[in-house]
Amino acid sequence: MNPSDADPTPPIAHLERKARLLLWLVAAVIAGFVLYVMVARGVFERTQQLVLVSDDSEGVIVGMDLTFSGFPIGRVRRIELADDGKARMVIDVPLKDARWLRSSSIFTLERGMVGDTRIRAYSGILTDPPLPAGSERTLLRGDTAAEIPRLVASARALLEHLDNMTAPEASLATSLAHLNTLSERLTGRYGMLTGVLGSEDNAKKIITTLERTNALLAKADQRVFGPQGVLDSTQGAIDSAKTTLDSSNEAVKQLSTVLQESRQTLTRLDAVLAQAQAVGSNVRVATTDLNLLRAEVEASLRKVGQLTNEINRKWPFTRDTEIKLP
Repeated sequence: MNPSDADPTPPIAHLERKARLLLWLVAAVIAGFVLYVMVARGVFERTQQLVLVSDDSEGVIVGMDLTFSGFPIGRVRRIELADDGKARMVIDVPLKDARWLRSSSIFTLERGMVGDTRIRAYSGILTDPPLPAGSERTLLRGDTAAEIPRLVASARALLEHLDNMTAPEASLATSLAHLNTLSERLTGRYGMLTGVLGSEDNAKKIITTLERTNALLAKADQRVFGPQGVLDSTQGAIDSAKTTLDSSNEAVKQLSTVLQESRQTLTRLDAVLAQAQAVGSNVRVATTDLNLLRAEVEASLRKVGQLTNEINRKWPFTRDTEIKLP
């Protein structure tokens, strides 16, 4: 007799109940996981709707995040095509994150050369009124790949302009040639003067003129301030005139003295005439006195004439007072 047949394994107690319990446990774990995922995805959060309109929705998928300062604040719920041919992206924004969106906020769709497409929100002034629920905003596009053809065209135009500028017949080459000519003139014999006047002949003429001017100034200085110059001659004439003026003053003083003597003589003559009128008997004596007085008057007049001649001789009335410069 086979021992295995004689001693069979006893059945597990309550096997059906345990299997049923295990199934319920697995189902509960799955349901909890699904519930957790739904909560994590914000299925049960209160949200407000935001509609973004763009000409092209390429790269945008359902479930894509709307980010603000790098943090997700919304999610694309659906993408639809409007009647005007534009793409409408409906985004659900949780109410707790809607405070970052303002009426002045802007939204951009950025598509880089490498990496995913991103939808970003920018709010420059957080004190502006909040963005109303159900608002519709235009989505600005920033496609780097689309900018490449424009950049290539701009670079091509820049290279063409650079080629035109560096051509032999371009104005830049002419300007460089003129600059080279100016540099050669500046390093020439007369330096900057040649560069300003254009040639060495003109510079030489200017230098010759300056040398002649310096020589003329030296001669004028010698004539005016040198020995026996105009200044010395003028000073001599002034000294001579001063000496003559002093002599004339002395002669005037002598003339004044003679005139005073003549006045005294005339006074005496008046007294004698009065005496002659009072005393008629002494006519002969008075006549003798008159002759003496006449002689004195004539002597005084001769002195006056001599002084006058001396004054005319000393006073430079008849001289040529013009000063001739050498």
